[in-house]
Amino acid sequence: MNKKQQMNKKMAKRAKAKKNKTAMPNPSSKPKERYISKAERAKIAAEQDANLNEANTAEAQTNAEDQLSTDVAE
Repeated sequence: MNKKQQMNKKMAKRAKAKKNKTAMPNPSSKPKERYISKAERAKIAAEQDANLNEANTAEAQTNAEDQLSTDVAE
């Protein structure tokens, strides 16, 4: 009986050590956002400005075409 108890203790100790090595998921922690440097932020802002300018010019062109078509129809 004594040998059986010793083996059970050793197995439990090993199982506990194995369990401690695995990283448990922590749902409360938020994933870290990566650092964005000033240069990257400037580049992103420039891209957004360019996209807005393209959208505005496309919208202005369609408005101008609509006005021409209504002027011709009158």
